[in-house]
Amino acid sequence: MKQLNRQTANTTSSYPVKVLQFGEGNFLRGFVDWIIDILNEKANFNGSVKIIQPIERGIVHLLNQQDGLYHVLLNGIQSGKETQETRLITCVSGAINPYDDYSEFLKLAENPDLEFIISNTTEAGICFEEADTSMDTLPSSFPGKLAALLYHRFKHFNGAADKGLTMIPCELIEKNGAELLQTVLKFARHWGLSVEFTSWIRQSNIFCNTLVDRIVPGFPKDNIKEIQEELGFEDNLVVKAEPFHLWVIEAPRSVQQAFPTDKAGLQVKFAPDLTPYRSRKVRILNGAHTALVPVAYLHGLRTVREAVEDEQTGTFIREAIFQEIIPTLDLPAEELEQFANDVIERFQNPFIHHELISIALNSISKYKVRVLPSVLEYKKRKKALPERLLTSLAALILFYKGEENGEKIPLNDTAEVLHFFEEAWKNNDAAAVVDATLANTDFWDTDLTKVEGLANMVKGKVAQLQQEEKQEKIA
Repeated sequence: MKQLNRQTANTTSSYPVKVLQFGEGNFLRGFVDWIIDILNEKANFNGSVKIIQPIERGIVHLLNQQDGLYHVLLNGIQSGKETQETRLITCVSGAINPYDDYSEFLKLAENPDLEFIISNTTEAGICFEEADTSMDTLPSSFPGKLAALLYHRFKHFNGAADKGLTMIPCELIEKNGAELLQTVLKFARHWGLSVEFTSWIRQSNIFCNTLVDRIVPGFPKDNIKEIQEELGFEDNLVVKAEPFHLWVIEAPRSVQQAFPTDKAGLQVKFAPDLTPYRSRKVRILNGAHTALVPVAYLHGLRTVREAVEDEQTGTFIREAIFQEIIPTLDLPAEELEQFANDVIERFQNPFIHHELISIALNSISKYKVRVLPSVLEYKKRKKALPERLLTSLAALILFYKGEENGEKIPLNDTAEVLHFFEEAWKNNDAAAVVDATLANTDFWDTDLTKVEGLANMVKGKVAQLQQEEKQEKIA
């Protein structure tokens, strides 16, 4: 089997480096670099990506061994049919580890063709490290590294206004671009850098808020040998992903013109405000996941696909999405329904084994963020309570009893949440547990017993679920 490199793959395409990418993980390679590769092919983007390893240990050595090449395998369901697609990614021109050579890292800022900084350094990556007291040595945090890089560019080009960059962070935090800007400015103040530099940061650079959406399971270790045989290459960086992709970027029109995804048929939306899209994703995709888990788990199901394809729980989650979540959102109905249909297909993906128990991590806080807003908005708009979403809340309270049909449920939440339910369920008084749970303002930031009719409905749903469990035991 051939080693994968540009000679064996017979690809000699070479483009100037337009993108610096902080992060070499599966998501960026299976999402961002896949998009840029298509931009080169279909929209004359004519740019390559230089990858920067954001932490000391990583895989840039493997990327360089393969000349930046690797394959993305897309497996899933589209328009009701199973689909598989393989793409050799050629847009990555190489990777560096700044911990090995700080000066080489800073020299990247001198590139006149550079236009974009893209990152995914985890939710904890956009942070300020007070211990990074100067730029004399490599800062430990991503924003610190970025601040040092931007300062070097500012000095090298004498503060030229046209040499500013566009930052497109993909970290999963709200207003990630605004947060990154503020953290970079904090480093500038921390290091005593000039007012001229901070003015250049604000006036000549663009920090975009973004929303990303694609499930990327990553390296298919279970059948990699079989995949490599099919590819004909010993590719040690294969990335597996679902076909669905969505990238919403809050940016001025100039960014859209420089990053012409509209010419490549990609699901990348440029919007003046991504808030409605964030609400759509959190409420429909994440909210459906969270609402489904306790209901399906208590019915003896263990994966998302099983749950969606089960007649009872599949009907439950479809009705919850289309009848109770979508009516609380403000985007056009056809957009919401299309997104919801895509979500259902994604849940049914036979190539992704998504365990319910893994989604159940920190379910109380997830219900608060992902589902409760739909409950309260439904009550506000419809003057009624959403039965299915409250069935989910009832199932969640039973789920945190920690037992299902005599088997222990491996609960995974904060110590405070687990202790609360352990104490609440000691007397096995379901109605009392419901009241205590709903009244817990540490969980919900509000007393849900004050919402008219909510406590009574949840108690009724708990009793119904308990009765169903008894009947299953008898059967």
